[in-house]
Amino acid sequence: MMSKKVTITDVASTAGVSVATVSLVLSGKGRISQATSARVNQAIEQLGFVRNRQASSLRGGESGVIGLIVRDICEPFYAEMTAGLSEMFEAQGKVIFLLQSGATGKGLERCFDTLLTHGVDGIVIAGGIQHVNHSLREKAAAQGVPLICASRSGGSEGVDLVRPDNMQAAKIATEYLIRHGHKQIAYLGGLGSSLTRAERLGGFCATLLQYGLPFRSEWIIECDYHYGHAADAAESLLRRYPKISAIVCHKASVALGAYFGVLRTGNQVAGSSMDNLFQRQVALIGIEDSPELALTEPPLTSVSSSAREIGYAAARHLLLRIGGQNLETQDIIVNASIVERGSA
Repeated sequence: MMSKKVTITDVASTAGVSVATVSLVLSGKGRISQATSARVNQAIEQLGFVRNRQASSLRGGESGVIGLIVRDICEPFYAEMTAGLSEMFEAQGKVIFLLQSGATGKGLERCFDTLLTHGVDGIVIAGGIQHVNHSLREKAAAQGVPLICASRSGGSEGVDLVRPDNMQAAKIATEYLIRHGHKQIAYLGGLGSSLTRAERLGGFCATLLQYGLPFRSEWIIECDYHYGHAADAAESLLRRYPKISAIVCHKASVALGAYFGVLRTGNQVAGSSMDNLFQRQVALIGIEDSPELALTEPPLTSVSSSAREIGYAAARHLLLRIGGQNLETQDIIVNASIVERGSA
């Protein structure tokens, strides 16, 4: 029979310490007392643990590996942002170790400990930054691993953050519709627990008030990012409130779903090449861009904070941290811009 391979978790359990502490002892980084180091080394000898060659090599310098924790790699925003990070790091001879924490953030700490165990040079957390607590920051600091968050929203203290300006994006979208003569404007998409949605709603509502237009809470509808759910929500909203002439959509996928929801009501999407005087038109604009928005008839306008640019900015800043530059904690904001395709 083959004997069971001894793992770093076994060493941690025998020594009565955390996996991260064992990793610190193996890598020679961090502030570990002599007594704790001796206990860990004793457990290593007792169990016959084979020291990881990569971890041992960390004593001499960088590993060339960057840890990336993404909440949901299927979301277009994070996929595009990951591409930007990868391009920047690969140009510096580094590779990305990618993990997915899940939408609820429950897997974040597990992913974080895994990256520390593998001796990464730095960590980027993309999405779910509300789950980045004091414990995670302390673990990274103790091991001397720079940490940066790249996200759609703000909300975390004591850690570098690169993010889009969500309020500005919603303001641009709303003003675009107002300039095209719309006064009955709704907001569709996002869930009440979303920090991103809260920021975008702030920009949407402030812009309506700035222009003296009605703010009606019943015209602000929650729904997730699935096309079918957005289509159902848009159809229900327009049937109940037929005076609505335009909708700001929380995401590109919500805008695509809303497109079909408008058609289901027998109305046209504003800007159609088949304009009919006997059919009411509803304008749509999405926040966050996607190539699919160019495939509808008419093509849908959007407001975009480039996810790839956010990836570039996060990579540049993390490389400065890895290089030892003693910078103050920064909140780096990437501005939004209009991607005009159709008419509102």
